[in-house]
Amino acid sequence: MTDNKALVRRDPEEVWTDGDLDAIDEIFAEGFVLHDPSAGDDLRGRDEYREYVETYREAFPDVEYEVEAAVAEGETVALRYTARGTHEGSFMGLEPTGDRVSVSGMEMYRVEDGTIAELWTSYDALGLFQELGVVPPLEELGEESTAD
Repeated sequence: MTDNKALVRRDPEEVWTDGDLDAIDEIFAEGFVLHDPSAGDDLRGRDEYREYVETYREAFPDVEYEVEAAVAEGETVALRYTARGTHEGSFMGLEPTGDRVSVSGMEMYRVEDGTIAELWTSYDALGLFQELGVVPPLEELGEESTAD
């Protein structure tokens, strides 16, 4: 039987950090589904996931994922991670800032027949946009509302 935690760790470590997009064909099921609230509709299949990863890696080419915890139960594996990278490419309409950012997140994977069949991801998008200067820190928002 495949070690589900070892399989799942290949995504943040090989696909995201190392940029080995060929590993997607090895570790993800053909009918893979990604659930990411920041992406709008669910992404389906390896090709859509590859494009998703490429979009982030073009914006943050030196991205590194640090898996801080991994828990497995049956076909489910959950990860807690911190991703760090430098904003060097266009990202969600935002021109490169050159800023180094750090974002925490959690992911839950469903493994089926030795491949990743489904992934739910949630990361601190608000914190990322605050680090990139798109959204002011909450402290500043509070100051603006009390200044009226």
